[in-house]
Amino acid sequence: MTRQQVSPRRVLIYVALILLAALYLLPVYMVLITAFKDPAQINLSTVWALPQPVDFQGFIEAINAFMPNLRNSALLVIPATLLSAIMGSMNGYVLSKWKFRGANVIFPLMLFGMFIPYQSILIPLFQFLRSIGLFGGIPGLILVHVVYGLPITTLIFRNYYAEVPTEMVEAAAIDGAGFFGIYRHIMFPISLPGFVVVIIWQFTQIWNEFLFAVTLTSTDAHPITVKLSELAGGEAVQWNLPMAGALLAALPTLAVYIFLGRYFIRGLLAGSVKG
Repeated sequence: MTRQQVSPRRVLIYVALILLAALYLLPVYMVLITAFKDPAQINLSTVWALPQPVDFQGFIEAINAFMPNLRNSALLVIPATLLSAIMGSMNGYVLSKWKFRGANVIFPLMLFGMFIPYQSILIPLFQFLRSIGLFGGIPGLILVHVVYGLPITTLIFRNYYAEVPTEMVEAAAIDGAGFFGIYRHIMFPISLPGFVVVIIWQFTQIWNEFLFAVTLTSTDAHPITVKLSELAGGEAVQWNLPMAGALLAALPTLAVYIFLGRYFIRGLLAGSVKG
């Protein structure tokens, strides 16, 4: 049996992909080596050099500086993600399986919310949160992210539930199941791919969001993205500290993609192809 020959075109494609991947990962390499350097080693002449010796002081200082903000981010992202996922699932269920007057108008209006820039609503949003007593804290920021996440979560679940046979819903209704009974016993158990997509999407968006976090919360409620920007401020910056902080801030979203990433594309494609 002869070994299958590899065409020169395929070799060139793989070489080009490897070079592009290396180019794309250059900033990651820079962050890694800088985070493990002593501040005295960080200068233009040694910017690409490996740390000698490896120094963990930047990580120790970043963990100490980040701990309250990590807690704030966790208190923000977990309930905001779960609430927006559950409410988006309910909306998708209603808009796909319960036909009512005005449904064809309500759904496009909800989708329009995805295209409203954050900057255009900051002032009225600030005034609204202050009027209801939620400005400056985590609960107000949770409310903002839940509302702003509803258009995309509703779209994902509506497309997913549209492929569920309507006969299943009708049969459950004939058997006596009501609105919530159908959702609980039929729609929710088959929603895992949709929930994975929404959780990954919302977790990443909320964890990395900066504008709402810096304008709608007080200092003691700032999440990790705001604290990270503060580490890089000033005239004399110890660059190992913000680089270590950037790595720590990226770990939660990286962990989510590692554990749930294989379900992400599967969930996105679910309900996108008929037949």
